[in-house]
Amino acid sequence: MLRRVVLMLGCVLAFGWMTTARADEWNKKTTMTFNQPVELPGIVLPAGTYVFKLLDSTSDRHIVQVFNADETKIFATILAIPDYRLTPTDKTVVHFTERPRNTPEAVHEWFYPGDNFGQEFVYPKARAMALAEETKAPVLAANIGPEPRPEELMKLPVETVAPPEHVTVVEEPQPQHWAEPEPVPVVTEPEPVPLPPPPAPPEELPKTATPIPAIAAFGLIALALSGFTRLVLKKLA
Repeated sequence: MLRRVVLMLGCVLAFGWMTTARADEWNKKTTMTFNQPVELPGIVLPAGTYVFKLLDSTSDRHIVQVFNADETKIFATILAIPDYRLTPTDKTVVHFTERPRNTPEAVHEWFYPGDNFGQEFVYPKARAMALAEETKAPVLAANIGPEPRPEELMKLPVETVAPPEHVTVVEEPQPQHWAEPEPVPVVTEPEPVPLPPPPAPPEELPKTATPIPAIAAFGLIALALSGFTRLVLKKLA
């Protein structure tokens, strides 16, 4: 992640710029030569030679001014805040924020030779938000207008613009369409048909009389037949 914040000391050689011998300790005057465009707060400088120095003021020591090589024209007046390093070097060091390919590198910090503190540049807020998103690193920002005057810059509150949070987009699982199984025919056993109840036994007639009269009648009939048979036999004889 630090690599995305700044390009360290190797950037000095990569951009092919040189510094003059130790300049004025008071204003930290330093001459730099860039072999390709570089971005500063509010401006993109084409390749060339420029003079960086602090504003000659005792009230604020963190206003950086950038001039052409002979200091006849000022290109930028930059608000900065002090930034510290553990190990000073005997050379001027400029840190750049990493940018997309084919776009000018943006200056992040400037350290004067031998100092353990340097100047971290403050960018206009809109530009700082874009840089933070591109570099995925925090950038100092303030509400800086076009062509700001030093006395105006000294009064501006400075804030840190953080890169937008990385949002992980979780795709919602698509509903899965399952084929419903075909209904299985259910074989049901026929319900048992109840058998008709057995016929009731015939009711016995109540015995209303004794069988003696019938027997007597049968005997009379037999006697009559016997007498009739005899009569017929006599006539035939």
